Amino acid sequence: MTVDRLVCANCAGPVSEGRCAVCRAHRARLQQENPFANITPATLIALLVALLAVAWVVHEATA
Repeated sequence: MTVDRLVCANCAGPVSEGRCAVCRAHRARLQQENPFANITPATLIALLVALLAVAWVVHEATA
């Protein structure tokens, strides 16, 4: 579960904003359990494009 979709039962705000102590504690616990929880789809796409670019450069260098 990602932090950006959770709503705090204490303050009714998004947990990702950390408005209250309960939000901040829950966000910290989730980040400890899964350090990759904050990776956005845009970041994943950027990493994939970078990986493909490196693979292409290596392929061209060996050809």
